[in-house]
Amino acid sequence: MKKKLFIAISIVSFLTASFVCANVVYAQAKTVNLNYSIFFPPSHGQCKAGVSWANEVEKRTNGRVKINVYPGGTLTKANQCYDGVVKGISDIGMSCFAYTRGRFPLMEAVDLPNGYPNGQVATHVATEFYNRMKPEELSDVKVLYIHAHGPGLLHTKKPVKKMEDIKGMRIRSTGLSAKVVEALGGVPVAMPQPATYEALQKGVVEGTFAPIETLKGWKQGEVIKYTTECTGVGYTTAMFVVMNLEKWNSLSKDIQKTIEEISKEWVDVHGKVWDKGDAEGHDFTLSLGNEIIPLSEKENSRWVDAVKPIIDDYIKTAKEKNLPGDKAMAEVKKLITEYSKIYK
Repeated sequence: MKKKLFIAISIVSFLTASFVCANVVYAQAKTVNLNYSIFFPPSHGQCKAGVSWANEVEKRTNGRVKINVYPGGTLTKANQCYDGVVKGISDIGMSCFAYTRGRFPLMEAVDLPNGYPNGQVATHVATEFYNRMKPEELSDVKVLYIHAHGPGLLHTKKPVKKMEDIKGMRIRSTGLSAKVVEALGGVPVAMPQPATYEALQKGVVEGTFAPIETLKGWKQGEVIKYTTECTGVGYTTAMFVVMNLEKWNSLSKDIQKTIEEISKEWVDVHGKVWDKGDAEGHDFTLSLGNEIIPLSEKENSRWVDAVKPIIDDYIKTAKEKNLPGDKAMAEVKKLITEYSKIYK
């Protein structure tokens, strides 16, 4: 009797252990499917960088995470992307902070006309600024990384050689670049990149403030004739790559660690893509017969002086909102100096 009982108990134990093991294996093998909304068109270098990040996540998690990318704003439009992540419409999103102006008051410090020399510097400044300042405004998502374009320049249908030439011109701009347009005497027209080509083509706007990469990346070189190299007021537009917080918290610790490691690496990837895009945009617009107009040192100084009140106003407004605007600006300038030594 005892022998039969022992055999019965052994069989039950074996079956129970097998069942538990099977469930553990199933849990480990179960694939997490995520969707990723990107506002860039699929042909754009930054969209391709986002896709390569997604592929790397799948590779390094041994297929346990699969990410379906929806480019060109097909899942959520550029200005709805962040909310789409918060609400779970998309699990991951990439777009510009500037498309929802006022929602990210501390991060706006990055976008100010600080004279960014290139995309590598802007991208590393934007990510490190977030890491050091940890803005409360981004607490409703998991920030994976941030990237930012090279110096925003003026691209127009008629030549702009001095500040007076801008007076009254309708210039497409976003976020704080709209204030740059105003400070220089132009009329800002708020508009995301996807709508800019048609607006320039139809004469809705007479110019656009953007990095020179847009002349090829968004084909805007086809509908402008001139680029003014106003590097002294070279602003950037910081762009987030964020994940739904609930979805992030549902991932295992090892997957989270892997994604964080890849995201850290992709800061540099995006920075390089921005600089490559600027070089290609430069060559593309010249190949179309368009003209690049350099500003004299004196004229550049005039433009810098004209936009200085924007930075002063940012600090003042931030203080009124109990935000450390002065600290934020000091940090941005410090980071630009640091990274300019690395990425010349």
